[in-house]
Amino acid sequence: MTNNENASQDEQRSVHAEQKEAAALSSIVASTGLTIAKAIVAVMTGSLGLLSEAIHGLLDVGATVMTWFAVRIAEEPADELHHYGHAKIESVAALVETGLLFLASGWIIWEAIQRILGHGGEPEASLAAVAVVIASIVVDYFRARNLKKVAEATGSQALEADALHFSSDMLSSAVVLVGLGFVWYGFPLGDALAAIGVSAFVCLAGWRLGKRTIDSLMDAAPDGVAEHISDIAQTITGVVAIERVRARPSGANVFVDLDVAVSRIRSLEDMAAIKARVAAAVTAAMPEVDIAIVAHPRALDDETMHDRILVVARNLGLAVHHVTVQGLADERVSVSFDLEVDGRMALADAHVVATRLEQAIAAELGPGAEVETHIEPITVDRLDGLDLDEASLAEIRGDLEAAARRGGIVSEVHDVRARATEEGVIVNFHCRAAPGLGIAELHAAIDDVERAVRARHLGVRRVIGHGEPFGQA
Repeated sequence: MTNNENASQDEQRSVHAEQKEAAALSSIVASTGLTIAKAIVAVMTGSLGLLSEAIHGLLDVGATVMTWFAVRIAEEPADELHHYGHAKIESVAALVETGLLFLASGWIIWEAIQRILGHGGEPEASLAAVAVVIASIVVDYFRARNLKKVAEATGSQALEADALHFSSDMLSSAVVLVGLGFVWYGFPLGDALAAIGVSAFVCLAGWRLGKRTIDSLMDAAPDGVAEHISDIAQTITGVVAIERVRARPSGANVFVDLDVAVSRIRSLEDMAAIKARVAAAVTAAMPEVDIAIVAHPRALDDETMHDRILVVARNLGLAVHHVTVQGLADERVSVSFDLEVDGRMALADAHVVATRLEQAIAAELGPGAEVETHIEPITVDRLDGLDLDEASLAEIRGDLEAAARRGGIVSEVHDVRARATEEGVIVNFHCRAAPGLGIAELHAAIDDVERAVRARHLGVRRVIGHGEPFGQA
């Protein structure tokens, strides 16, 4: 991810944090004002339904204050103790709010039953009570709508809980209003029944909120996320299978662990590139996802014998070339190749390396496989090269051209360079051949040129020829 993309995401998180705090603060102010008004009118009228609303409102104040603190803490970055950030605090706040809702509902239902059984005074319906309830419905409507809008924009679970809470408050206030209407028309038990109705709405909202919150705290996978990520990953070239997807929510984010299978013949760079493409595709479709990807190498049915040998060598950190595979009459195989080792290595040590590789390849190819290695020295450290004088370079160039003419396959020797090193002279040259010439034939022709030059110049350590088709600049 580029620095500009990181800066853009940080800026977006900062904006979301400000939006969540502003929404939570406005909710606190509204809850406090409504609670005070309901409590005053409830004492004046003796309405149990309105008193239940006032107590409910008091819990609202506590819950919204808790929400405000939660959204502030949730935006703090990950630290040494909280590697996944602090977003879970929103779920904790929502769970506490759910518990308060059930406690309040239980108390209200108990008082309502006592009123129905005749233990308590009769409520009084007044215009003040009606006005407070209507005002409560209007305020709850606008703040629930605002909270829901901010919750959807920021992915805040705590604000979503508040929005659900105040949406249920509108319905409960409407029930209280109906109860006051019954009292107004001479049916005083309507207030107690309304209080029970309020509690039912509160319990329903609490159940929904609690279930969602517990799912979050229990790391329940969000619906459809794993399937959606699997579908996206399977479209990426190089991914041969999805082995596992695990997703868990944390506030507005979803942390995902994805295990994919890729061909084992791919290099580490290829695997890293495949993982990067998968991550980019997933985050483009689902910006809230923070994904960690593990690529597992898998043997595929279309692997060639050559592929299998190279994989074994690579896993042992060894380089091989000139791999030759022969099929024998008894269905066994015979494999030979050049094994590159440090030219300064002792024979005994090189033999141990070669034996380990031969045994690993034999185990890969099955019983009876013949494996032979030709140990070839390579220069591990950098060599300091010094250009030969013009006379020596001209002599080597002439020998290259003469050897090419004798072979009759390559010609137009050019770009000749010869440099002296502590291991001997190293010669590089380019030549041209027919575009349709097979690579094996070209390689043999260049080898003939190399041998001819080394035979005439004993100080030459290596001759490296690069073949080009005729007509290429």
